[in-house]
Amino acid sequence: MRTLHHWTLDPLCRQVRLALGEKKLDFKLADETPWNPRPEFLAVDPGGLGPVLTRDEATPVIGSRAILEYLEEVHPDPALYPADLEARAESRRLIEWFDRKFATECGAVILQEKIVKRAAGLGSPDMEALRGARERVRWHMDYMAWLLEQRDWLSGPKMSLADLCVAAHLSVTDFLGEAPWDDFEGVKDWYVKLKSRPCFRPLLTDRVPGLTAPPHYADLDF
Repeated sequence: MRTLHHWTLDPLCRQVRLALGEKKLDFKLADETPWNPRPEFLAVDPGGLGPVLTRDEATPVIGSRAILEYLEEVHPDPALYPADLEARAESRRLIEWFDRKFATECGAVILQEKIVKRAAGLGSPDMEALRGARERVRWHMDYMAWLLEQRDWLSGPKMSLADLCVAAHLSVTDFLGEAPWDDFEGVKDWYVKLKSRPCFRPLLTDRVPGLTAPPHYADLDF
């Protein structure tokens, strides 16, 4: 049986959950806390960051990118990368963009200030950092809107892993009430399509102690 060791609000863990769901692969979840990892988890993942996919006695697969590539190689149907070489490169570019640029500039900042600081006892949120992150969320969504004016999906005419990975990032931003959907109708329409996919449903039922998601978070037609 596959087990995904994850933290609920880690977008990289959510990417793997979406990919496993899209490929209709059974798995169970094991909750981990990045800022206070269990010794048993550190024995598997010395970095303590996750996600980690374990499969009975097989060697664990560690890290979102490694897990996603592993799933594509071992379970190629349905393929989550486009068949076209250029579209596949574009899909990987957008995944890299959001995993690094979006996360660094806004996603991880919002998580740190609104959730991690409080949970880890690191003090009050830095409101200036939050304001800057909120502005940069808008910039990234504006870029997405521009892409979606030219394409049906982010990397081309068909849904790809890029859409799942980017949606994973925005799902966390949305859970924290920081996604300005009403100002980006094209991006909102794209997100509604993804929310309606069966693989996305488990994310919409996520709960975090001490935190309530906005009412629209689980609404498929918000």
